[in-house]
Amino acid sequence: MASGIRAEVKIDDPPDCVVAQASAETGGRVHSVSRSTNPAAPERVIEEFMLEAESYPDEFDVDADLSPIFSYGSSTVYRFERTLGRGCPRECIERHDCPVVDIRTRGASLYLTFHAPDMHGLQAVIGELRERYANLDVQRLLQSQQDHDERNLVFVDRSMLTDRQTEVLETAHRMGYFEHPKRANAGEVAAELGITGTTFTEHLAAAQTKLLDAILDHE
Repeated sequence: MASGIRAEVKIDDPPDCVVAQASAETGGRVHSVSRSTNPAAPERVIEEFMLEAESYPDEFDVDADLSPIFSYGSSTVYRFERTLGRGCPRECIERHDCPVVDIRTRGASLYLTFHAPDMHGLQAVIGELRERYANLDVQRLLQSQQDHDERNLVFVDRSMLTDRQTEVLETAHRMGYFEHPKRANAGEVAAELGITGTTFTEHLAAAQTKLLDAILDHE
C-alpha cells in the first residue's frame, strides 16, 4: 500500500515565478501549466500556461518574453522559454524528487500540488520552501490510507472558512486566546478586530465547528 503524501501549498507573490507574475499583473487566474524540454538545448525548458483575465496588457512586465499562442473566450495560452536551475518554486519542490502535479494561480497567489514519498520528504520540501518564501502557507495535506480505518493526516480545506472567520482565528491565536492561561480574553480580541464580543464568539464558534467537522470526519 502506498504511503505517500499529497500536499498543496500557497505562495503569495513569489518573485521568481513568471506564471504568478503574469497572473498578478492582470488580476486573473491560471489553471493549466505545462512544461517541455527544448530538444536543441536540454538546459532550457518551454512552459505554457492558460491565463484567464478580463483584459491583457500589450506587453507583460515579467521576467520572460511571453508569446500568446492561442485564445478563446476570456482565456489566452502563453508560452515562454527559460533556463533550468533558476530556483523557482516548482524546481525547489522537484529537487527533492517530488513531482509537481498541478499549478494554478489566483491573482498574485501561486498554488502548487505535489506528491512527497513520506513525512520526512514532505518536511524537507516545506523546510526549503519556507527558507525561500516567508509567506508560504500549507493549504492541504492528505496521506495515502494504510487501511480503511486510519489516516495519519487529516484533509482540511481552509477555503471552507470565510475571510472573516479566518481573520478571527488568526487574531485570537496571535493574541494568545487559545493558550492556558489565556493571554487575551474574548473582549480584548474583539476590540482588536473592531467587533463586539458577541460577534467574535459567533464567528469563532462557526469556524471551530467547521474545523472540528473536518478533523472528526463528520458528514
